[in-house]
Amino acid sequence: MPRLLAVCVVHALRPDAGNGVTAIDKRPSSAPVRVRALGAHGDVQVDRKHHGGLDKALYAYAQEDADFWAQELGRDIPPGFFGENLRTEGIDVNAARIGERWRIGPRVEVEVTMPRTPCQTFARRMGGHQRGWVKRFSDERRLGPYLRVVKTGNVQAGDEIVVISVPDGAPGLLDGYREP
Repeated sequence: MPRLLAVCVVHALRPDAGNGVTAIDKRPSSAPVRVRALGAHGDVQVDRKHHGGLDKALYAYAQEDADFWAQELGRDIPPGFFGENLRTEGIDVNAARIGERWRIGPRVEVEVTMPRTPCQTFARRMGGHQRGWVKRFSDERRLGPYLRVVKTGNVQAGDEIVVISVPDGAPGLLDGYREP
């Protein structure tokens, strides 16, 4: 059964050489989190030009992909470390189709809008020892989707994820992806 392993919100704003400050430091919430049109309550996006808004309200990342990176990098990749709001398990988020809708828990509905485009803030988050990180992350095509919120409500770790609709002929999440 596909499910949420964690719902992550900003832990702390951190200094960032590129933007001055970043909200990429997200950590799991121990309580249910309210999901609204612009994302998870308690979360922020500092660079609103490239993150957030209605079409990028939430970012989902699969535990299976995090496990791949943990093996590749020889380090733990805890929920929220890649800046995701939703850490999933049992659903291939990269095989989703644009416009696909998921129900999370009893009420929240989200729609897949686009893949994450890794940025230099993400590269800096990975540290200087990961030279070429943006290209490496892109080349693996384990990007995860951005999601639009269709129905608001609360979500929490353990909530079931159900794919409720997939538009006929819709492109796959990664079909049109071009490396930054």
